[in-house]
Amino acid sequence: MHGPRLTDPETLAQLQHLGEDEVPIVVPRNTLIDFGPKDRDTEPRILAPETFAGMFQNFRHSAWHLEMRRGYAVDQKESTYAQFLRGETPTWNMDSSWARTISAKTRDGAYVGRVRIVDNPPTEGQRYLLAHAEHNAALGEEVRNMWRGDAERINLPDEDFWIFDSHIVVLCLFDDDDVLTGAELITEPARVNQYNRVRDVAQHYATPFREFVAELAAKE
Repeated sequence: MHGPRLTDPETLAQLQHLGEDEVPIVVPRNTLIDFGPKDRDTEPRILAPETFAGMFQNFRHSAWHLEMRRGYAVDQKESTYAQFLRGETPTWNMDSSWARTISAKTRDGAYVGRVRIVDNPPTEGQRYLLAHAEHNAALGEEVRNMWRGDAERINLPDEDFWIFDSHIVVLCLFDDDDVLTGAELITEPARVNQYNRVRDVAQHYATPFREFVAELAAKE
C-alpha cells in the first residue's frame, strides 16, 4: 500500500503505536472500507479490563452502545437496584467515576448514546434500565429503546457492543449469568463499517426513552 506521506503535525500527534521505522501515509477512508482485508483474524483480540475501561476516558467525539441483553449482573450489585425493587425512586450517584467521566465528555461536546432492546413484557433488569435512563440523560447521554420483536424484524445482530469514534468496536462477552467476562477489540475497517451501519439502523428505528416509557405505561 502506498500514498502521500502524512505531514500534518496535529494529525501525527494523534497516532499511536507508530514504530520508529514506520512512515504514516494518507489513505482514503473508502479504500479502507471497500478494500479492507477479506480474511479476518481467526484469533479474537481480547482486551484487559483496564484497557476497556480506559476507552471511556480516551475517546474523542463519540461512544455508542447497543444493549441486547435481558439483564446485567453488574446492575444487580448497585444499591439503586434494590431501591428500584422496593418501589422507590433510585438515588443516582452523580459523583461516581462513570458519572464524572461521561458528564465531562458530554460537557466538552462529545456524543454518548445507546439503544436498549426491550422484551415484551420487559424483564426486571430491563425495567430497571428504563428507570436508569434518567440517570444516563442527566449525564448528557442520548438513550433510545426498541422492542425485541422490532429489532429482529430489522435484523439487528444479537450482540452487545460499543463503538468508539466510529472506528473502534468493542464486543462485550457475557456468561449465562449476565456477567461480563471479556471484551473483544475489532478494528478491521470493513468489519467496523458493518457495526456502524447497525448503529445507524438502530438509531433510526428506536424511540427516545421517555416516549417509550410513556407508551409502555399506556399499554399497562
